[in-house]
Amino acid sequence: MSFFNQFLKQNKLLIGVYFIFFFIILSSCSNDTLPKPKAQLRLEYPESTYINLQSNCPYSFEFSNQANTKINSKCWINIEYPRLNASINITYRPIDNNLKELFQESEKLTFNHSIKADKISSLPFENLNNKTYGAIFRVIGNAASPLQFHLTDSTKHFLTGAVYFNVQPNYDSILPAVNYLEKDLKHLMESLEWQN
Repeated sequence: MSFFNQFLKQNKLLIGVYFIFFFIILSSCSNDTLPKPKAQLRLEYPESTYINLQSNCPYSFEFSNQANTKINSKCWINIEYPRLNASINITYRPIDNNLKELFQESEKLTFNHSIKADKISSLPFENLNNKTYGAIFRVIGNAASPLQFHLTDSTKHFLTGAVYFNVQPNYDSILPAVNYLEKDLKHLMESLEWQN
């Protein structure tokens, strides 16, 4: 009997352990994916510069150069942000002894979102120089429109607007874009002037 055969007979257990150890080492050399560390999504939006709206409507305002406008014959305007897949839809209505009804309609549209909203907050707005008065509403939660506003001069003109995203509403995901659009919306409100 050769030395090798005698060694195998005497050390079967040791050889089995070596074989298992060798198999474990070979099988552990795979490319397993490791969990990625937690991180924040970094979204960078370009700084807005503002241009004046050119139209025959009874109002004018400044809007972001990152947006495009579409105006219809009633002076209703869509300000579209292609990069954000969002728009600000603006509706104009002349006041004809119906200011109370226009306010009620505007607030009804805002509070229709309370079904999906966690909270609705409002911030009053007043610009005495331009004779514009109104409010901006922030709808927190998975509602269709996270920002809405209305403006009036209280005698002739009434304007309402809402921000919409062309995606399934998920407030946490769109929050950076909402904050970006809120700055543009506030600038629009501050720069709005009535054309008499």
